[in-house]
Amino acid sequence: MNLHTINTGLFKLDGGAMFGVVPKSIWQRNNPADSNNLCTWAMRCLLIEDGDRLILIDNGIGDKQDEKFLGHYYLHGDDTLDKSLAAKGFSRDDVTDVFLTHLHFDHCGGSIVRDSSGRLRPAFKNAFYWSNAQHWDWAVNPNDREKASFLRENILPIQESGQLRFVADKDGVEFHEGINIRFAYGHTDAMMLPQIQYKGQTIVYMADLLPSVGHIPLPYVMAYDMFPLQTLKEKKAFLQEATDKQYILYLEHDPVNECCTLQQTEKGIKLNKTFDLNSI
Repeated sequence: MNLHTINTGLFKLDGGAMFGVVPKSIWQRNNPADSNNLCTWAMRCLLIEDGDRLILIDNGIGDKQDEKFLGHYYLHGDDTLDKSLAAKGFSRDDVTDVFLTHLHFDHCGGSIVRDSSGRLRPAFKNAFYWSNAQHWDWAVNPNDREKASFLRENILPIQESGQLRFVADKDGVEFHEGINIRFAYGHTDAMMLPQIQYKGQTIVYMADLLPSVGHIPLPYVMAYDMFPLQTLKEKKAFLQEATDKQYILYLEHDPVNECCTLQQTEKGIKLNKTFDLNSI
């Protein structure tokens, strides 16, 4: 098995929304905001190469939305999904599986493209797209608070293509040899976190349970989370497990750090080391 970092670009989100009840005077020390109170975040995906399978975990925001929509998020940086795949020697047509941790637009927007005729079609024509039935239903029948994150043009064409597949919504279910799925329910219903055995170590793709190293302190829970107390419970239990077992945490939204480990201190669980995936 080989793992490859796939960077799809940077975007901006409101710092207050990203850090919830934590005051700006505290979070801005490590995550400085611009004049509009916006902080820069990554959309870092993961490519798993194993035998005849090429599995892409999440795929960024895509580029099919109109200028007004994209203008809210200030996309920037030199990285794109296609450019990052090409740098690893692959194209979208090589991908066999697109694993979607959840269906918020910054995680699944690259799933669907708009062709020259304006028709929406899967960006990965040879791949199955993987979600789970519980989260899919949550996304296609969204609540009023979250529906702005679930864009129908990112989601429904997957099902219409016949390429949609569901994994069993059971914690620990095996997706592929060496890859098991953890479920979390605080950020959104039935978000999936791949847990990967790699070179004798355990890597967990954190999605939005832990967006960045700046979110390690327990109270740092995003205002975007649907059920913040559930996130707090899940995060506390996971961080303790990750510390005890020395998991490597792969960070989807941290603009600087790809991976980290944690350590137990007298003041609780803290950041231990940060490093790039290719150093493992």
